[in-house]
Amino acid sequence: MILRVRHYVFRWVEWNLDHATRHGVRVEECEQVIRENGHRKVGDKKLRAVGRGSGGRWLQVIFVIQPDREVFVIHARPLTDAEKRRERRLL
Repeated sequence: MILRVRHYVFRWVEWNLDHATRHGVRVEECEQVIRENGHRKVGDKKLRAVGRGSGGRWLQVIFVIQPDREVFVIHARPLTDAEKRRERRLL
C-alpha cells in the first residue's frame, strides 16, 4: 500500500537528527522526500520513502508515523548506484 504524507508535522530530536544526517542528508531533504513521494511498509510500523531531495540526488528515508500523527524519521541515506538504476526503471 502506498501512502502519502503531506500535512504531517515532523518531530526532530537529537537522536533522529543524528541518524538522518549521518550520511550527509539534510533535514529539509528528508521532509521533501517524505512529502512528495509514495511510501511503502518495510516493517511492522516502519515506512520507506524513495525520491529526489532538493539537491536532486536520490534518497531513501525510513520513518514511522506516531499515534499523534507526527512523522519521526529513523534513518536517511543516498541511494547506491544500483538502487538508483532500479528506481529509474520503475518510473
